[in-house]
Amino acid sequence: MRHIRKHYMVVGEGMLSRDEAGKPVCYRAPSNVELREFRFSRLGPKGKPASDALCLALGEAMTKPGNQPDAKDPIIPAGFTYLGQFVDHDMTFDRTELAFGSPVTVEELVQARSPALDLDCLYGRGPGDPEDRMLYSDGVRLKMGKTAAVPFPDGGTNRDIDGYDLPRSGQGATPSARRAALIADPRNDENLIVGQTHLAMMRFHNRVVEKLAAAGTPSHDLFERAREQTTKHYQWMLRHDFLDRICSPGIVDEVFSKGRKYFEVPCQPGTTPASYMQILPGDAPTMPIEFSVAAYRLGHSMIRGAYQWNRVFKAGGPGGVGTLDLLFRFSGTSGTLSPPPPAGLDDRDAGTFERLPTNWVADFRRLYNFENETDRKDLGFPNPDAEFNMAKRIDTLLVDPLKTLPIGSFGGNPSSPPNDRNLAFRNLVRGNMVELASGQQMAKLLNATPLAAGKIIEGAGGADVTNLDAALKKELTDNTPLWFYILREAELNNGRLGDVGSRIVAETFHRAMEASRYSIVRDPTWRPSLGPDASTFRMTDLLLFAFEGKKDLLNPLGDAAP
Repeated sequence: MRHIRKHYMVVGEGMLSRDEAGKPVCYRAPSNVELREFRFSRLGPKGKPASDALCLALGEAMTKPGNQPDAKDPIIPAGFTYLGQFVDHDMTFDRTELAFGSPVTVEELVQARSPALDLDCLYGRGPGDPEDRMLYSDGVRLKMGKTAAVPFPDGGTNRDIDGYDLPRSGQGATPSARRAALIADPRNDENLIVGQTHLAMMRFHNRVVEKLAAAGTPSHDLFERAREQTTKHYQWMLRHDFLDRICSPGIVDEVFSKGRKYFEVPCQPGTTPASYMQILPGDAPTMPIEFSVAAYRLGHSMIRGAYQWNRVFKAGGPGGVGTLDLLFRFSGTSGTLSPPPPAGLDDRDAGTFERLPTNWVADFRRLYNFENETDRKDLGFPNPDAEFNMAKRIDTLLVDPLKTLPIGSFGGNPSSPPNDRNLAFRNLVRGNMVELASGQQMAKLLNATPLAAGKIIEGAGGADVTNLDAALKKELTDNTPLWFYILREAELNNGRLGDVGSRIVAETFHRAMEASRYSIVRDPTWRPSLGPDASTFRMTDLLLFAFEGKKDLLNPLGDAAP
């Protein structure tokens, strides 16, 4: 559950993995195993794996300490980094895992292992499922949890607050068991920002329930009507707010207005299929490995090393800034919901808290730009220039903490080589494992103008590879690893994905929305009703509705000590 994928089931190829020497291998899996694996596909051709020397050199260059620019053009508030992680969990969530031992049809098995943007990571299998009814307070609303009072730093944090922590088990013989979040996808409790994002989505659903109930929706229809409205507003926000920030808007517009051109293109009557990937409408989707292993790993470059989290944990605040390490520690899946114990995180039962301490509740105004986007001056903000968090620019640089990952985050051990802890190196090796096409191969396939060799080497303030020897430079410019190519392309495009990255991401999102139970792609006349007008619904609008448009709900700790 911690982003550790050691093999990929690629439809039509088999199981892709690595042997003991790290070389890519492929073996055919029995059909019953295939049914139980998440469904990947290959959009482009196979590529030539990068040499170990190139992977090592690029991994070092991409995580070298130094100045990583913030996203400025376009502005990407830091919350979108972790919204992207929530979306990844939504697309890769397997709802059948929650029904171990229960009857599951082949159709449900295939659908559950297919990517869809339908908020299954929030709803599980729904309130009617014997296992998942525990996620709901009354068969319609999702349960939320209560924070734990903490005296540091003042009386404003020394109180429990309902609705600001994920619901937790509270049962079991060990602290780790009692800390376990009662949510459909435990991955959404692996760092505090994605956990608070999940909580905001729960609040949004519950507010939609309240609105529909007040309008007279019959009780027997209330959950499904609320789920439909929640899912479609979520998809609209992703299409018009999230994707337009990270991708070239022209490509997103083309895909969503004219349809997909390259990935699982629906067959049209009287036409000859252009490729073996063409599908019939209603077929279960797959996820391109080029998306999973390369294009959608753009989020790794957006991560900050520290965040101005709330009035307590900020520069100059009583707790100092919220470092990346602390944001993992104050979660239930990766951490202990408690200050760092002397022994680190190896002891999962260490720590004194079993619910999120109140002083770690998010101030969403620091993660999303309400001031400029919604003209809500009444929400206030003490010092937006110094205390607002922007995502790092999408480019070929990763912040220094990602050079030395915690062992537990990738299933390593104390004797693991240093490079195994480097996230950039691991991403490049994973591309080798599945024999990803090079950037140049994908550019040709997608009819995109390939990056010139000089641009690949020089970049635009990203990873410095100018000191590579001649042989490695030639390897890099002839067959650029796809992940590095997509990030370099974005770097040269002012921090938005370029032609190759945008096309892969936009078409994968379009297919995942098309495949969802409720879909704005299949229902193109649908328009949002919970934003400022019938064509606008952004993440800020979602949060404003979820938190009733109130400053003291978006930021319950306030701007200063009481």
